[in-house]
Amino acid sequence: MANATLASALLEQFMAEMKTTGHMEHTLPKGYTPTWAEQQWFALFEGRNEAVTFGIIAFVVHQAVYYGRYLPYLICDYIPAMRKYKLQPDKEISDELWWKCLRSLLTSQIFVQLPMMMFFLPAAKMVGFECGAPFPAWGRVAFQVAVFFVIEDFYHYWAHRLFHYGVFYKHIHKVHHEHTAPFGIVAEYAHPLETAILGQGTIAGPLLFNYFIEQVHITTMLIWIPARLWQTVEAHCGYDFPWAASHWLPFWAGAPHHDYHHMAFVDNFASTFSWWDRVFGTDRRFQAYEARRQQKAKAD
Repeated sequence: MANATLASALLEQFMAEMKTTGHMEHTLPKGYTPTWAEQQWFALFEGRNEAVTFGIIAFVVHQAVYYGRYLPYLICDYIPAMRKYKLQPDKEISDELWWKCLRSLLTSQIFVQLPMMMFFLPAAKMVGFECGAPFPAWGRVAFQVAVFFVIEDFYHYWAHRLFHYGVFYKHIHKVHHEHTAPFGIVAEYAHPLETAILGQGTIAGPLLFNYFIEQVHITTMLIWIPARLWQTVEAHCGYDFPWAASHWLPFWAGAPHHDYHHMAFVDNFASTFSWWDRVFGTDRRFQAYEARRQQKAKAD
């Protein structure tokens, strides 16, 4: 009975937050003079439904970064001199496969991800996210985003590893593995259930961090989401450029790490860092393969 009452109260609170309309005077401390950036931010919500407005802002940012990050790789696909950096140069991406991927992506992004973004602000408020002024210092934002990467990577390693077992792979994760030679936008090409479940690492991580560790400002999400998108599109880009972060940033997995996973259908389950695969021995075959690939590249 007590659990039912609590659930009912939480649902009622959530629905109330879904209906909240923005008013700048309610978000500013008494006597506080907002910066220009803060004024512009709060003006976006003035007189509008806050949950819907934030969802739309997050969605626009998501789409701009996701496809904008992919654009340089798409251009490289049409430059013959860039082909030497391809991880699987012998595999071609057909127009049919590319358009199928894009259609599926847009459907998922509109009907799965957009609703999740609409629901985020009410959930964030319920766990105590800061939504007013002042905005957080850049140092604090950078620290929190770095921690979010670590949380998401740990969650992704185990959830992704689970998706490679039996029924989970056959009926859910196999969709993502239709692409054995990935290209940037393949990052979010997946079964709707996989999108929702793996997406919890990106969304639930900050919620849990805020609840258990320290307060997060809602605007930090608009730094974290682009950072995560930047990383995942790179991991699926299919290129190994000499300037890529995996060549100079310790434990950054990068495209070679994840490209092998698509090619071989095994191992390398982490999203961002290579340490969990190293600790649990799920990169041994990759290490042997990568040594051979590097040796061949030097010989050529």
